[in-house]
Amino acid sequence: MSFSPAAVGRQLRLIGEAVIFRHTVFSFPIAISAILLESSGRPGAREVLLILLAATAGRTAANAINRVIDSDIDKKNPRTAGRHLPMGTLSKKTLVLVTVVMMAVLAVSAALLNALSFFLLPLAGVLIFGYSFTKRFTWLCHYWLGVACAMAPMGAFIGLTGEFAFRFFVLAAAHALWVAGFDIIYAQLDIGFDRKEGIFSIPARFGVNGSRAIAALSHLGVLAAWFAVPQFWPLSPWYYAAAGLAGVLLIAEHVVALGNSERHLKIASYSINEVVPLLILAAVALGVYL
Repeated sequence: MSFSPAAVGRQLRLIGEAVIFRHTVFSFPIAISAILLESSGRPGAREVLLILLAATAGRTAANAINRVIDSDIDKKNPRTAGRHLPMGTLSKKTLVLVTVVMMAVLAVSAALLNALSFFLLPLAGVLIFGYSFTKRFTWLCHYWLGVACAMAPMGAFIGLTGEFAFRFFVLAAAHALWVAGFDIIYAQLDIGFDRKEGIFSIPARFGVNGSRAIAALSHLGVLAAWFAVPQFWPLSPWYYAAAGLAGVLLIAEHVVALGNSERHLKIASYSINEVVPLLILAAVALGVYL
């Protein structure tokens, strides 16, 4: 294997594509929102750096190991057969190494934050490594994914305070339900394959209409949690304006998904949701600083 700058750069690019690094945008803004809420907009630079490092490492590890565990399924599915492991452009060994390195970064970051963050690492490990297996035995896999992603805001809160508080669960629950809802929409792409291969998912279990209803109910819970946030942290009315825009996008997501084509479902589940967390971060920032 060549270790020239060009070869290393290509390998890093492939790894970034495999773990869909650009989708860090789903959790990063919510973690920052948690930091701003709990610090009243005045966080310490050290804590911010460690929290964001831990969030990035945890998410990257989760995606890397998911690609490894699901490689056989991805190879069978025409939609995912072009991914890096089925195509042989990356090896399992590479992504396992990425997972190990990222988990080490997560562990060090958590240890440097506080004792509770460090002691909760086994739970984080269960959520990260367990998700890929859930689709093999329960259609609740989408909610497991949501809870795993909600480690970003919950970890930010705990990283700052070193304790649990009920108010932390408001933003974390919103994040979990939001991710689960759009993952259910995305899973409609594989409804035929999942049923054929015995893969568990809400669309495979309840059909298109049933999964649409469950996703919509999940996102109603998200809206309720977003608008409850100012009950736990003092925020100006500007928060409601930006959070309202995020809510409009959630509604638009479900309207777009009615098109039911691959293009419509990808726009609904990914393209629109790349903007939603940025609006929530803007809402929190406006609420804190104005």
